[in-house]
Amino acid sequence: MNRSPSKLKLDGFPTRILTLLQKSKTISPIKQIHAHFIATNLISDPFYASQLLAYITSNPSNMPYAELVFSKATTFNTFMYNTMINGYAQTSEPERGLEIFNEMKSLGVFGDSYTYPFVLKTCGMIGRSVEGKAVHGEVLKSGFGLHVFVVNELVGMYCKCGELGCGREVFNGFCNKDVVTWNVMLGAYVKYQKMNEARKLFDEMSERNAISWSIMIDGYGKRSGDIFHARELFDKMPMRDAVCWNSMLRVYTKVGEMTAAQLLFNEIPDKSVVSWSIMIDGYASHGYPKEALLLFRQMLCSGVIPDSISIVGAILACAQLGAIDEGRWIHMYINKNKIQMDTVLQTALVDMYMKCGKLEEACNIFNHMSKRSVVSWNVMINGLGASGLGEEAINCFRKMEMDGVPPDDVIFIGILTACSHAGLVHEGLHFFKLMKDTYKLEPKLEHYGCLVDILGRAGKIDEALDVVENMPMRPNSALLGSLLLACRTHHNLAQAKVVVRKLAEIEADDGGAYILLSNMYASAGKWGDVQRLHCFIHEKLDKETGKSVVEVDGMVEEFQAGEFNNKCKEETNKTVQSLMKIAETLTDYLSLFS
Repeated sequence: MNRSPSKLKLDGFPTRILTLLQKSKTISPIKQIHAHFIATNLISDPFYASQLLAYITSNPSNMPYAELVFSKATTFNTFMYNTMINGYAQTSEPERGLEIFNEMKSLGVFGDSYTYPFVLKTCGMIGRSVEGKAVHGEVLKSGFGLHVFVVNELVGMYCKCGELGCGREVFNGFCNKDVVTWNVMLGAYVKYQKMNEARKLFDEMSERNAISWSIMIDGYGKRSGDIFHARELFDKMPMRDAVCWNSMLRVYTKVGEMTAAQLLFNEIPDKSVVSWSIMIDGYASHGYPKEALLLFRQMLCSGVIPDSISIVGAILACAQLGAIDEGRWIHMYINKNKIQMDTVLQTALVDMYMKCGKLEEACNIFNHMSKRSVVSWNVMINGLGASGLGEEAINCFRKMEMDGVPPDDVIFIGILTACSHAGLVHEGLHFFKLMKDTYKLEPKLEHYGCLVDILGRAGKIDEALDVVENMPMRPNSALLGSLLLACRTHHNLAQAKVVVRKLAEIEADDGGAYILLSNMYASAGKWGDVQRLHCFIHEKLDKETGKSVVEVDGMVEEFQAGEFNNKCKEETNKTVQSLMKIAETLTDYLSLFS
């Protein structure tokens, strides 16, 4: 005898199925439960269909399957629509959530206090203020304008779309604000670097939580670089949780104040993996690879399980040091502990192996990546180019195009550098043109620098100089220095003088440029010009005298090139006399055996 789904809810079988659904961690058992729902006709009951959708959409990668289940449903409720809208908000296709919302309205299904926050969140994510304003109107008509969750998302939607004025109007007009409402508005001011408005709002808050303090600390430190005010707020905090400690820690590491960061890190009572990760990443990012690896080892010894950020920081440190053995150990640690290899982590490993000269291992990881970002391709292209494999770098770029990954301006720096190192002039000119004409990317100074380097290395000094003359921006010392070196390599004295004049125009004509020009004069046998240039260097350039510092018996002594102070001269004479006496004694001693 067939039983209706509503009666089945009371039986033990559906309850056990729902329990299994709650325990399901992967899509495979969920599909088996879906098959049970179909076989027992539970799928026609909106309650069970809703539960199934909720567990499917808990993983954003399952959304295509969720779409299939949703499309086959015969009856719908608001919960099902909310689930789908919120599910798509976690993916790269949030627009689909808005389409589902419109379908919901066309079928006469009413939204609730969860529907509108999900839809407004989506509008804010994709910058759709027009649709957001329409939803705002519906919120007011439907009577949800007094729900704090809805108002919080309204404020957030306007602020994310850059309409802070509208967001503030909604904020001001709502009487039942909670601390989240204040934090949303506070975070918007900080995001757009309006720190005066943020501080005024912060001072008006009758209730603050740890997030309120962290928003302000991040705003002063990470966004404005105002460490003084960030630390001032941190010191005033009545209570500090892990979020607050880590916020202040990020402020120091962001600006490279690693000594202050280490002192603060030492004070943290209960260091979480986030605290360790911030420090490791900070050391690695600011050129302290040894300290980063030391801290990584200390973290492991403390029994803290590393996350992807700390592991990426350690791998970056290995790449900087060329520490291939340590890098391989970390790679084995990842595999042994079954740490999920996301795109960022795999890209870091590729970069590490490339910089350590292990191209085969780098290529192996790259080829087995299920998903590659534009950064992954850039690391690979740069690595091949730096290894002198220009043709391979070009082939990699073409594969990237075939995969449909649009290159950015950083990718073109990589491919132009690869062409420069491999002497591929024609290809370099092609990619420079491709960047402008096909991908509509405006070349920056770095791209022109690569182009000048390509032409200069190939001996096309006149063409390189034409590029410099017709650039839309002023050249910098690095670009002109590269061209000057090319002039020396190809013995083009005439153009070298032009380049030095250009260096003088941008006030980058240090002694090194004139010494290089002087050496070129000498190579050409123009000794009169050499003498005149040397006189100019001594008369016109305020060249700082070379100095050395040495610590002797707790005293720091400074030496200048070509100078002796009296104390040093006296000590040196004493030392020489002592050595001469020792030498005489040794000579007399050896004469006994002759």
